[in-house]
Amino acid sequence: MPKYNYIGKTLQGEPRSGTLEAKNKHQLARILRAEGCILISVESGEAKKEKRKLAISIPSLGWISLTEKMMFVRNLRVMIAAGIPLPRGLEILASQSKKKKFKKILLNVREEVIKGKAFSNALSKYLNVFSELFISMVKVGEETGTMEEVLGVVVRQMEKEHQIKSKIRGAMIYPLVIVFAMVCIGVLMLIMVVPKLSQVFTELGVELPTTTKLVVAVGIFLEKFWYTLPLGIVLLLILLRTALKTRIGRLVFDSLVLKIPIVGSIIKKTNSAHTVRTLSSLITAGVPIVRSLEIVSSSLTNVYYKKAISEAAGRVKEGGKLAEVLKGHENIYPSLVAQMIEVGEETGETANILEKLADFFEEEVSNATKNLSAVIEPVLMLIIGAAVGFFAISMIQPIYSLMRTL
Repeated sequence: MPKYNYIGKTLQGEPRSGTLEAKNKHQLARILRAEGCILISVESGEAKKEKRKLAISIPSLGWISLTEKMMFVRNLRVMIAAGIPLPRGLEILASQSKKKKFKKILLNVREEVIKGKAFSNALSKYLNVFSELFISMVKVGEETGTMEEVLGVVVRQMEKEHQIKSKIRGAMIYPLVIVFAMVCIGVLMLIMVVPKLSQVFTELGVELPTTTKLVVAVGIFLEKFWYTLPLGIVLLLILLRTALKTRIGRLVFDSLVLKIPIVGSIIKKTNSAHTVRTLSSLITAGVPIVRSLEIVSSSLTNVYYKKAISEAAGRVKEGGKLAEVLKGHENIYPSLVAQMIEVGEETGETANILEKLADFFEEEVSNATKNLSAVIEPVLMLIIGAAVGFFAISMIQPIYSLMRTL
């Protein structure tokens, strides 16, 4: 059998290297795993290591989607289960990535691991890409030697998150398309039709009502300075984004979205599902409850939910019960959350109960998003009807006035 020179790390984090005989690299990884050692890198003792150039694709830099990260975790889990060394697995996944930025990050993480750095520590340099939840669970997998099982939990967590986001995004497509089409048609009417009607009214000397004067003024302005519209939209988006980065702006926005009918209910259920699902995953992986709550708090985007879970972490650290803390936040967390957590604390089955509760809230979100289009459609029809009616009355009223004088 061929001999392999290997570099590994024990479950206690101590480096280990040497030479072993094995049929192949997969068998070598299994032998080391049985001895309590994780294989990091390996090369044949009978041949020089070949340096192969990685194919570099041209995809653009930018934001790394949840789908790409989910595929990375899923494939990494399969490779670890197959006994492929971690550096080799990262190299393969980097070559398969379509994002140049993600490819570079994975290769950098691989280099850190080869140098003997823990996988979780190497990932922690990229908190803008890998969540604190993922890094914490990887660390648990390293410490307990259950990386494959931990990655399985992470994959399920990401899949559920992706499903919820996809359903909400899908439910919002229809109303957004309708609103976009309505705005475009309205702008075209103001630019192409209103100025011509205005000329007719001016030539005939018709006295225009206030609403008509307003519509005509907007139409003439857009006809001459149409380029200010896209510039104004861009400026508005920049101002909104800047405001959301401030503490007051974020508080106002998060408070408003929770009070919007229908939408507020979906946001509450989505945040509740994310909280209990993430907490269940962390507890299942063996992360202490206080640390789990801190991680959950950092993963939430709404400041009111972040504050509630952060407060819960502090109270639990002092010896309090999580259920009692959440009972004081029933304005954002349904009472069912505190009740089920209380049952879990009494029975010692908190992780299982939280997982079932997450399934319940995710099903609620799914049902709510299915009915969202049916609820929003009549509201949109009323808004469109009001806009069309206002425009029609503003333009037709002067014509009726002219007909009376003839």
